[in-house]
Amino acid sequence: MTLDPDKLQTAWRRHERRWADNLYVYAVVSRRSRGVSVGINLNPGKECNFDCIYCQVDRTTAPAVQAGPQARQPRRGAKVDLERLAAELDRVLAAERDGSLYDATAFALLRSDERGVRDIAFSGDGEPTTYPRFGDVVRIAADARRRFNLETTKLVLITDSAYLTKPAVREALVVMDENNGEVWAKLDAGTEEYFRLVDRPNVSLKAILDSILATARVRPIVIQTLWFRVHGQPPPAQEIEAYCARLRELLDAGAQLKAIQLYTIARAPAEKYAGPLSDAELDGIAETVAARVPVPVEKYYGVRSEAEQD
Repeated sequence: MTLDPDKLQTAWRRHERRWADNLYVYAVVSRRSRGVSVGINLNPGKECNFDCIYCQVDRTTAPAVQAGPQARQPRRGAKVDLERLAAELDRVLAAERDGSLYDATAFALLRSDERGVRDIAFSGDGEPTTYPRFGDVVRIAADARRRFNLETTKLVLITDSAYLTKPAVREALVVMDENNGEVWAKLDAGTEEYFRLVDRPNVSLKAILDSILATARVRPIVIQTLWFRVHGQPPPAQEIEAYCARLRELLDAGAQLKAIQLYTIARAPAEKYAGPLSDAELDGIAETVAARVPVPVEKYYGVRSEAEQD
């Protein structure tokens, strides 16, 4: 299936994590899912352990964290109403099944062969694995997937990879494995210096790599990497080479990598000095990665501004 990138520019740019009056569950037209993705937002307060300079979550209306040295620490005991979440998920899936979801402008752009729920994704406005009852939410999604007969629909965890080895998260991943699950693990750098620059994390790059390795030894995973301009400059060539070296090290150590998703900024980032790569620049990075790492590479270009589309 190939979605028409021109007609879906507006849908990709907005990518609103709200549906009707829902608090936790939403639907979007996703570039990487190539169709309808139903998202579960476990961080409605926008808590996150990373503070990425390219983050495309709007934190101006509800700041996720306070300023200061504890800025990137997720709030403990964040409450999620699981009963409401389950009901919201049912409503979204029912709307897709009866066709009413496609009354909305973004979804109306999809052809009949492009419709259907491609995945139920644990994503949203922060790192989903910071939620203490993440496993319960995975089970809720798995149950809904069965009840709505979504045999081909994936359960996808979109994660910054920091907490994949927590015992509760590992248990939840087993449930995902039993329900067509897939982990999309973030890896945005090849060196500690660049990692600190772009992700402003609360853990080291080595910790991320160790977490990815432990997870990918058990099941095949997808690596997701966002490349972009910093103060007008694309990522240095040596950083791309270091990134490729880290991926090869993971493979050599037994990691199963099913795909590498390379993409760039599509919406307004957290810092104004972060900007999207051109298609040609992303193509160049993809060519380098494909030549050095024996894993399929997928590319997702930036979204043009409305002025550029006119």
